[in-house]
Amino acid sequence: MEAGSVASETVQPRTAPKGRPTPKRDASRKRGPVAPAPLTSSEARKRRKELKASRPKLSKEERKAEKLERRADMADRRERMMAGEDRYLLPRDQGPVRRYVRDVVDSRRNLLGLFMPVALGMIFLMLSVGSVPASQSLVMQLISSWGLMVLLAIMLIDGFFLGRRVNKLVDEKFPDNTEGGWKLGFYAASRASQIRRMRAPRPQVNRGDKVA
Repeated sequence: MEAGSVASETVQPRTAPKGRPTPKRDASRKRGPVAPAPLTSSEARKRRKELKASRPKLSKEERKAEKLERRADMADRRERMMAGEDRYLLPRDQGPVRRYVRDVVDSRRNLLGLFMPVALGMIFLMLSVGSVPASQSLVMQLISSWGLMVLLAIMLIDGFFLGRRVNKLVDEKFPDNTEGGWKLGFYAASRASQIRRMRAPRPQVNRGDKVA
């Protein structure tokens, strides 16, 4: 009897009374207070300053080393982006379809590529109108106006045919592509209108190369 009574006394139920959380669950809920989200920009700036002040202060050499390391990391990321590594590209440039469109555009000579040089020439011509006689000024204004209209017409025509060609090639190479034709056409035309050396990411093919 004594052994049975001792066993009954030592074995205690570990479940909490009904209606109360278990000790394990109750302990998991004991967390520190969470600061509410800032409601205004001034409050957010104040909180950032407090967090900055709570961090350990770095020496001048450590700050300089950190700055150089951050600058080197940014340069490395930009170089990888310019090289066309997919994970470093902007969302609009990611994916095999967009890479293929870039290669198609970069492998050909585009009339759209004349837009920026000619537009700059037109602006220079319009700015120099005030330094010439009135008769010549009127002629220069007419030339620049008509030239700009012709340039826009050429851009629209070339962009239209480029978009059609790009969409046709994409449908043949990527039959499961679900991206809209208008988006791909606009993407191709916007890249073609940029000066080749200023395109980002930089061209991966030469002019005249056959893009498979």
